[in-house]
Amino acid sequence: MIKGYVIGESLRSGAEFRPAGLRLLKVGRVDVSGSAAGAQPSYWTLVEWEADGDDVDGLAQALADVLEPADGWYADFVAGEERVVVFAGKVFRYRRGDAAGRAAAQAYGRAAGTPEHQLDWEE
Repeated sequence: MIKGYVIGESLRSGAEFRPAGLRLLKVGRVDVSGSAAGAQPSYWTLVEWEADGDDVDGLAQALADVLEPADGWYADFVAGEERVVVFAGKVFRYRRGDAAGRAAAQAYGRAAGTPEHQLDWEE
């Protein structure tokens, strides 16, 4: 089972994230006005999803293809013991709890413009 989320506002205009076998779990809006940075909006639409199977690469690539490159937007998901963190055009896969793998993804996020306080995905 693969489970993750994507922030609706992180998608490029006109982009669609719809890999085969994707199931919608929940959609909600949250007020992030206290932590939004740069050009990020004050409200985010959180889309939680899951998928059966093991096409981690396909899901990661589908996200990498639709994410907005500006402002360091990313999405992440869990596939078994792996954490997958996806930026526009860049994918990081590491075993959950791997400090070096997490640090590499966070360093990329910083360089891409992700605010430090948003580099806090769960393991």
